[in-house]
Amino acid sequence: MKDKSTLFSALANQAIETPSWGYGNSGTRFKTFAAPGAARTVWEKIDDAAEVHRITGIAPSIALHIPWDKVSDFTELAGYAESKGIKLGAINPNVFQKDEYKLGSIANPDPAVRAGAVEHLLECVEIMNQTGSRDLSLWFADGINYAGQDNFRRRKRVVRESLQTVYDHLPEGKRMLLEYKFFEPSFYFTDVFDWGIALIHCQALGPKAQVLVDLGHHAQSTNIEAIVAMLLDEGKLGGFHFNARRYADDDLIVGTTNPYELFCIYNELVAADGDDDQQVAKTAQNVAYMIDQSHNIEPKLEAMVQSVLNCQEAFAKALIVDQAVLARAQEAGDILGAHRLLNEAFQTDVRPLIREFREHQGLPIDPIRELQSSRHLKQAIETRGTADAGGGYPTE
Repeated sequence: MKDKSTLFSALANQAIETPSWGYGNSGTRFKTFAAPGAARTVWEKIDDAAEVHRITGIAPSIALHIPWDKVSDFTELAGYAESKGIKLGAINPNVFQKDEYKLGSIANPDPAVRAGAVEHLLECVEIMNQTGSRDLSLWFADGINYAGQDNFRRRKRVVRESLQTVYDHLPEGKRMLLEYKFFEPSFYFTDVFDWGIALIHCQALGPKAQVLVDLGHHAQSTNIEAIVAMLLDEGKLGGFHFNARRYADDDLIVGTTNPYELFCIYNELVAADGDDDQQVAKTAQNVAYMIDQSHNIEPKLEAMVQSVLNCQEAFAKALIVDQAVLARAQEAGDILGAHRLLNEAFQTDVRPLIREFREHQGLPIDPIRELQSSRHLKQAIETRGTADAGGGYPTE
């Protein structure tokens, strides 16, 4: 069991990146409900992200989506974020929203479309250079809907070719994080359909390519913590998109319907951080933790704060697992003893510990109440008003 100072140090080092798209009016493909005070520009999104960090103390960066968050001067944008006490984080290209991507982007049968998609990805690499971002976060909607529509092996090869071109342009110190999704919007086959194909691509590309795990991108009952463990052991876990799913999508607040799964994922990460294998430990220490949620019916800032707090609580519970005792129980074949040890940590009420930590750090004891009464939230509602909203994602 770690002492309190060690626990506080670990909690202080936790960092959860919030997404720009979670602060604006965005939602499902069916309908986007406009929220009072929702951010209208990337500058307002940064203001909101800075407020979330002020309240929680563990959300020091904001991910950008291009071209939704495109500006004429990204150096200026990075400076503005710094002035607000946060940094610009992962850069997320958009290769799914143009008409020419109807049959895919980097897997499209048309070489000209593939070249255009790669050009956009390379534009995002240049944006990374201007913002100081470390990670290029890649998700592709590419896939097919009907048997015989296209050739699986050809698509794999052109995907690899496109990714290799982008990889070769990545400067040292930058990373490509490849996300997977087993279906949607394509319902017969998705080109990057699971962690296996993402891993195959990343292993072929090289050390700057790693897998990104989105918690909502799995079939029912998938053991995500086992996937996390395998990727850690291969040195290929690059990051997370935190959210939750009930059936088939991924925009619920992380940890709301599946808190035990979130805890088990964090337990694997905490255990790997102290692993004797230096590659495993180094991989765990460099994982990027990012929220990926579009809050459609929830109050946007409150939902974002709740997301961050749920990650903090799951992490705190994982920190109190006695990994040495757990390992001995596992090695002895003590099935229920090991299971009880894990469950005892999960069932521990860590809220008093976290409250004490917040007090120690000079943070609000009750972040939600602090937000609800904050000047920032009141001003946002008063000055931004309620924008018109329609269906689907934001446009450029």
